[in-house]
Amino acid sequence: MIIHYHIKEQSFIARIAAFNLRKDHAAIVIHRTIYLWGISKADFQAQPRYVNHEFQHLYQYYQIGTLRFLYEYLIESMHKGYSNNKFEIEARNAETTTQLADFVLLTK
Repeated sequence: MIIHYHIKEQSFIARIAAFNLRKDHAAIVIHRTIYLWGISKADFQAQPRYVNHEFQHLYQYYQIGTLRFLYEYLIESMHKGYSNNKFEIEARNAETTTQLADFVLLTK
């Protein structure tokens, strides 16, 4: 399994996420793209915990598919909130591991 992904800096969608989370920066994954706001690609890639968190979301998309992930993520967030969303819990737990690093490749 190899997951190819892209990074898009200064993304409007990530800006909305940052606003909703009340933060000055954010990353959000949709399908195979990591959208960034308030953080450069280089600064993002220099933070292993942040990268591992987003890699876990890429893997979640890979596991269950884009539409199902988006639907289940939305339902989880509506019922349990962002912090208690099972996908976010799984991503936070993945922050200290590099198990996906060899399977996720940046596409230029």
